[in-house]
Amino acid sequence: MNKGTVWTIVGVIAAIVIAWFLVNVLFSVVAFFIKLLVVAIVAVIVFLVLRAVFARSDDSES
Repeated sequence: MNKGTVWTIVGVIAAIVIAWFLVNVLFSVVAFFIKLLVVAIVAVIVFLVLRAVFARSDDSES
């Protein structure tokens, strides 16, 4: 095996390791933003439900 073949193999392994790391980081960031979006949607729904419940209870008291 000559020197060029060894460096090619090392380069391929390094590229795979770096790509693996970058894909993990990318998926973590994407998962975080998806989770943030879901939390925001649920928070808006809960807010609207609570506002409706409290508005209804204020109407019945007066």
